Amino acid sequence: PSNKIGERHKPNTHIHKPNNYRSLSILSFKSTEAMDSEIVYDFSPVFIIYKSGRIERLTGETIVQSSLTPHNGVVSKDVVYSPGDNLSVRIFLPEKAAKTGEKLPLLVYFHGGAFIIETPFSPTYHTFLTTAVSASDCIAVSVDYRRPPEHPIPIPYDDSWTSLKWVFTHIAGCGPENWLNKHADFSKVFLAGDSAGANITHHMTMRAAKEKLSPHLSGSGISGIILVHPYFWIASPNSKDGVDDPFINVVQAESVDISGLGCRKVLVMVAELDLLVRQDWCYAAKLERSGWKGEVEVMETEGEKHVFHLKNPDTEKAHELVKKFASFIKGDM
Repeated sequence: PSNKIGERHKPNTHIHKPNNYRSLSILSFKSTEAMDSEIVYDFSPVFIIYKSGRIERLTGETIVQSSLTPHNGVVSKDVVYSPGDNLSVRIFLPEKAAKTGEKLPLLVYFHGGAFIIETPFSPTYHTFLTTAVSASDCIAVSVDYRRPPEHPIPIPYDDSWTSLKWVFTHIAGCGPENWLNKHADFSKVFLAGDSAGANITHHMTMRAAKEKLSPHLSGSGISGIILVHPYFWIASPNSKDGVDDPFINVVQAESVDISGLGCRKVLVMVAELDLLVRQDWCYAAKLERSGWKGEVEVMETEGEKHVFHLKNPDTEKAHELVKKFASFIKGDM
């Protein structure tokens, strides 16, 4: 460095490479390679996370194409809602409505998968939404959001809010997607999701009560929500499995106020053998005690585990779940 005050040091442009430079480079490459193969969390057969941060998703990555050819009386198509992040929604519409132009209740659905796996385009969710739309006689928007660990929380929540805002650009009938302009009845809007998607549904409904989804609205714009086996967990000081994040610890944390939930009715679906069942029941109880001015109902399926209806959609109990899901949207609750 120069010993003159104020004179900037000029770096030596000649880079000396030690004799073992090549061997060091190889060693560094092997070290990176080792990190990329070292497993930190193995949740097979669902996903594996490596020390390098890479995730290997073992399920939920298969894509079913949308189709204007009816399946179970329902047609579908994909529409981009966030061009900058290349995010789309899959819209499901009963074929008969496409022919008649009638207005239908609007369902916005957030998929589950621990925030990490699955998409609206997987066989699991394409099948469920097709079935639910056919049973409910509604138009549905199934939302794609970016997933951790590549896109950490709260990005999935932010994307979901962006999608909801996009949906409500159609409330005056002049939005970018004609199916929503023509068929969505914005006086009957329902949000739903399973597991992590049910968690997102809760937070979107809380946010809708605080922020306007549309200048055309006087309230939240949401009639009701369906939480299917919602992912709510608690802080557990004696366990490494405890979660104290307010996004997740909605039930136990006293600082989390859910009295401002922005809808008039809630259906919580729980499964008897689900590890989350206690927290899901407690959510309904907390909502009733909170001073929230609405109606909450819990449906419990005996002898079944978490999201059983997605894993085995053709069982009698799965059909019962879909029937209840549909009756809530139809207003039969």
